[in-house]
Amino acid sequence: MTNNDQTTPLLFNAFVMNTNSHIQHGQWRRPDAGQTEFNDVDTWINLAKLLEAAKFDGMFFADVTGLYGDADAPYDVYVNEGLQIPSNDPTVLLSALAVNTTHIGLALTSNVMQSHPFHFARQISTLDHITRGRVAWNIVTGMQDNGARNFGLEKLVDHDERYEWAEEYVDVTYKLWEGSWDDDALLKDRSGAYSDVSKVHKIHHESKRYSVEGPHLPSPSPQRTPVLYQAGSSVAGRTFAARNAEATFIIAPSPEIARQQIDETRALAVEYGRRPEDIKFFQGLSFIIGDTQEEAEAKADEYFKYVSVEGYAAHSAIVDPDGRVYPPETPLKDVQTNSARGFVEWISRYITDREPVVADLVLQRTRGSAVIGTPESIADELEIWQAAGVDGINVINWVIPGSFEEFAEKVLPVLRARGLAKTEYAEGTLREKLFGQARLNDRHPAARYRGAFSEVPAGV
Repeated sequence: MTNNDQTTPLLFNAFVMNTNSHIQHGQWRRPDAGQTEFNDVDTWINLAKLLEAAKFDGMFFADVTGLYGDADAPYDVYVNEGLQIPSNDPTVLLSALAVNTTHIGLALTSNVMQSHPFHFARQISTLDHITRGRVAWNIVTGMQDNGARNFGLEKLVDHDERYEWAEEYVDVTYKLWEGSWDDDALLKDRSGAYSDVSKVHKIHHESKRYSVEGPHLPSPSPQRTPVLYQAGSSVAGRTFAARNAEATFIIAPSPEIARQQIDETRALAVEYGRRPEDIKFFQGLSFIIGDTQEEAEAKADEYFKYVSVEGYAAHSAIVDPDGRVYPPETPLKDVQTNSARGFVEWISRYITDREPVVADLVLQRTRGSAVIGTPESIADELEIWQAAGVDGINVINWVIPGSFEEFAEKVLPVLRARGLAKTEYAEGTLREKLFGQARLNDRHPAARYRGAFSEVPAGV
């Protein structure tokens, strides 16, 4: 494809997790897989520096608070595969990355069960101060029953109710971040007051789950509210994103389906008084890169030798009614979980000479989620995704740091030549880099709390 002077550069996040096996299960067994050393802070500091040198927009850390699957089922596969256990808290790690980088955005995942909103809002404001405004929050509602039990719940609450909970949760944080302190409340007047008490407000929040008096303890950070990510694809998830998200992570199986998801969410955003461009969409993709297509395909064959069928099946909840992962040789026609039922017809297009089994499903899904080719053909593919409405790519690694090194060295130069990747960082906070302004725009629901508490007398 030809270079277009009007091309908008794509945005790029490194999609990672502070664990051994995040998405590409089994790859940790490769001799070049550095993710086995995720406990070593230098693994992440060195990766952050590599990504910043390559002008990645962000490091996006996934996280969980429990095991996948049935909470009462055996969990040996997760432990054997290092599948998100052990895993460490990304919120703590971000402090180390903040003081070793200057420009790259740092996004953390935190679900509404795991931390009280007053405490969490304080953590985020602290990180936003430390990073000078480079923090993002991926808002999730939780998806593991075991995770719910870890916080005293009998089980995970109903799906739609979790999003009601999320709306209540963000409402508290918005009040603290946007409304508790006026812009000019912090004085640092050595001959007088450190802050103006008439401009620091309690929020007196009362709702179904939370009672928060305030005020917010940190003074306003550079962004006040972090850049807000969300990854739900359900109707309730897309509705929540349309109201609240500034960036949404999708894993669409094709550009056509991505376009449909993006168009629907942006239309919903307009219904809530926002603009279509108020939300940026990141498609998750992994890459296998060769100097020729033949080389790339040969590398793919080598990568797939390390695939853990059990790991993928466990992560995808391809489990029996008792919560046990189906053995790789199980015929798909015998799989009784909804998560795999819909793939039987899909995979039959590829396996026609025999009955497809669970291992076939995993290997086909693994190959189908990877972009395999030369830097030029990968650039062609990314142009197609961008034409479907995608603003950026969450780059999913096979190994750390090699997958990101290869992408930076081979693919990004081709993308820059086409105007599809930035050559320099914009100045300012993460939100300024993404949207051209440090603060949430006035169309966002959090903006309604600016000045909302100024009429409440100080000390009440």
